[in-house]
Amino acid sequence: MKKLLLTLSLIIAFIIVRSQNLTPRQLFPGLFESVQLSDIFPDNKTFVDATPKRDPAVIMKDYLAQKNKPGFDLKQFVTDNFDIPGGPKTIFKSDINTGIRKHIDTLWQVLYRRHDTVSKYSSLLPMPNDFIIPGGRFRETYYWDSYFTMLGLQESHQTKIIQNMIGNFAYMIDKYGFIPNGTRTYYLTRSQPPFFSMMLDVLAKDQGKQVLVKYQPELLKEYAFWMKGSAKLKPGQAYRNSVRMPGGEILNRYWDESDKPREESFKKDVNAAKLTKQDTNAFYRNIRAAAESGWDFSTRWMDTTGKLETIQTTFIIPVDLNCLLYHLELSIASSYQLRGDAAGYNSYLTKALLRKKAILKYSWSEKNGWFMDYNWKEKHTTPVETLAGVFPLEFNIAGVKQAEQVASKLKSKFLKPGGLVTTINRSGQQWDSPNAWAPLQYMAIDGLNNYHQTGLAQSIAITWIQTNLQVFNETGKLMEKYNVVDTNVKAGGGEYPLQDGFGWTNGVLLSLLDRYYPSQL
Repeated sequence: MKKLLLTLSLIIAFIIVRSQNLTPRQLFPGLFESVQLSDIFPDNKTFVDATPKRDPAVIMKDYLAQKNKPGFDLKQFVTDNFDIPGGPKTIFKSDINTGIRKHIDTLWQVLYRRHDTVSKYSSLLPMPNDFIIPGGRFRETYYWDSYFTMLGLQESHQTKIIQNMIGNFAYMIDKYGFIPNGTRTYYLTRSQPPFFSMMLDVLAKDQGKQVLVKYQPELLKEYAFWMKGSAKLKPGQAYRNSVRMPGGEILNRYWDESDKPREESFKKDVNAAKLTKQDTNAFYRNIRAAAESGWDFSTRWMDTTGKLETIQTTFIIPVDLNCLLYHLELSIASSYQLRGDAAGYNSYLTKALLRKKAILKYSWSEKNGWFMDYNWKEKHTTPVETLAGVFPLEFNIAGVKQAEQVASKLKSKFLKPGGLVTTINRSGQQWDSPNAWAPLQYMAIDGLNNYHQTGLAQSIAITWIQTNLQVFNETGKLMEKYNVVDTNVKAGGGEYPLQDGFGWTNGVLLSLLDRYYPSQL
């Protein structure tokens, strides 16, 4: 009887552990820190993506028994007890002679993952449907990457996989109350730029506007996540992702529920914290909030010195985030309109119009002729001009004269030989000059077209396409990011080596090729 009770207790304990979605640091206290602070793996993401071969409790028992013995080999212990990702496998090699379309069509297969292959103790979050990953070290679904990947999947007539991925995002909203940064347990403290409503626009092109009605519950839940606690705020107060502005308006910021080092970049965060004058936990929160933005890292989040130790993400009202939430509000309004619910429609349309007014009030800089982020603590726009300033064009928030000024500055300051730089600053961070990223090229091009700046839009698109094709013809690869100032030099900076694959580059390139270079197909 006692044996049966013990067995039942172990089963219940295991169920509780799995239901809590414990992260690698929580499952392997002490062992986790030892591995991540060592140089066993150059990339901290390797260990958190490793799959335990045995029950974590058994591994920990053995580790505690062995770690202080003479001759203990930490690397050998880890390789004995974990399946390490990124080992020698069949590496996909492209045939440049077959062309870019064939390359991308093949990559969809290379980047395709089955949903039913999650191992028992993996940090991967189980999904109900198959999906596409970005590639390289990014071995799981990422939130905002997926929208831009879907643009290319649609051009490839892959509606089913788009539907499956949206189904996964809806599942996560229902299960966790939000869409995590990525589908790993260690990402469950933050989201990413909220592109879910934009994804529904992609699907609606194939299946009609009723998809907004189908996913209305999830749209409302995502909105509730970003707006949680906002109703009780007074001017100058913030809670989680919401800030009450000086004029009483509610706008949003990036935030993370944790104030500890990121597990996937543990050593880098611990070392960076040694340089900051901030409270250590506040520093970690700012680092994590920047990771939620997807722009990790950029001088847009730092003080005028541009040094990482001055990062102040939680003080900043990002213009792009609020444009996306404006679109979310409009999408919810449309979902009510489609249902014939006038009260719901008017409620969310009003929210959207108030947000639009607030974006124009706080983000537009007449002095700069640009849409800027806003520091709500210091009550002024931030000093760094970034490509986030094109988002008000993408969502038709800008006035005509404002759009003309943005177009002029894009041409004079941001457009380089290979495309649009992310910022003008050269800081060594990957979301600054000389680097350029596919999603921001797309938003700029699409935004310019909204305001009939078609010549500039076409010029940027062709420049970007040629950059992609040049690298492809030289290497047979499509990259995560590109150096657009010196197109003969690889992009750099950031916390990890340049990745190839690459989901959102493929998606944006295919979308632009269909629009501007159909002969390439």
